[in-house]
Amino acid sequence: MAPTLQWTGKALADLTQLYAFLASVNQPAAARIVQQLTAAPISLLAHPRLGEQLDEFLPREVRRIFAGQYEIRYEVQGTTITVLRLWHTRESR
Repeated sequence: MAPTLQWTGKALADLTQLYAFLASVNQPAAARIVQQLTAAPISLLAHPRLGEQLDEFLPREVRRIFAGQYEIRYEVQGTTITVLRLWHTRESR
C-alpha cells in the first residue's frame, strides 16, 4: 500500500496565518514560501522516517523536518503521514 500524506486543520491554519502575515508585506514572497512549505512534506512519502524523532511524544511517532527557516512536525502511523503543525523557527513554541 502506498503511503498517503494528510494535513491537520491546525497545520492548514498555520499555513493560512503565515500567508496572511507575510502577504501584508510581500504577496509574491508569501505565495512562494507557502508553496515551498506545502511541497516539503512530499519527500516523506518516499522516506517517512527522514525527520528527527521527537521523544517527548512517545509512544506516538512524531518527527520533524525543516524547510528553510520553518519547522514542520509530522506523525507516522502505518502508511499515513500526517502534517501536524508548522512554524518559523524564531517563534517560541
